[in-house]
Amino acid sequence: MSITRRNILKSAVAAALLAASSMPAFAAEVAGVKFADTVTVAGHELKLNGAGVRTKLVFKVYALGFYLQDRKSTVADVLAAQGPRRIRIVSMRDLSSDDFGMAFMKGLNDNVGAEERTKLLPQTKAFGEMFAQFPGLKKGDELVVDWNPSVGSQSFLNGKKVGEPQPDLAFFNAIMRIWIGNKPVDSSLKPKLLWNAEKASAPAPETN
Repeated sequence: MSITRRNILKSAVAAALLAASSMPAFAAEVAGVKFADTVTVAGHELKLNGAGVRTKLVFKVYALGFYLQDRKSTVADVLAAQGPRRIRIVSMRDLSSDDFGMAFMKGLNDNVGAEERTKLLPQTKAFGEMFAQFPGLKKGDELVVDWNPSVGSQSFLNGKKVGEPQPDLAFFNAIMRIWIGNKPVDSSLKPKLLWNAEKASAPAPETN
């Protein structure tokens, strides 16, 4: 093999390796929806804590993932996590804004006590009004809710900011409890959002 041909091959291999290294690493794929291993929020790298599919009856409604700075395996640790966080939702069917918004609010109210609901009422109302800003979610649409300690909870639909930021961490925790609270909207989804929760709860292998 000539030196020129060898150098061309080396360059091609190097370019392929560089391209591969620049592509995002996907930590999970649920029902065809990919979740990157890491994302950046407010200048901080967050890790995928868990992801799964919300189902209703036999229908897949949306794929959901939680991102935290450090992975957590219990509900208490997730809610106490420091720094920025992200909730990513990818719709798997067409949903009207009314249906999605009412389901969101019901899940929030089911997992927040009366006293806390009263305290968070202005933010809950503002969050509910956000759904009136778009007609609904189409299959493949992405709704992201980021917690940025210096800003609050900010929502994005397909990368575009919707609604105003809500300032209290307690409100962002109330949103997270829709899926990991005492009355989650989908009990089969809850353990998938907690790091290694399913593995930790699996029975130990029998030994002779």
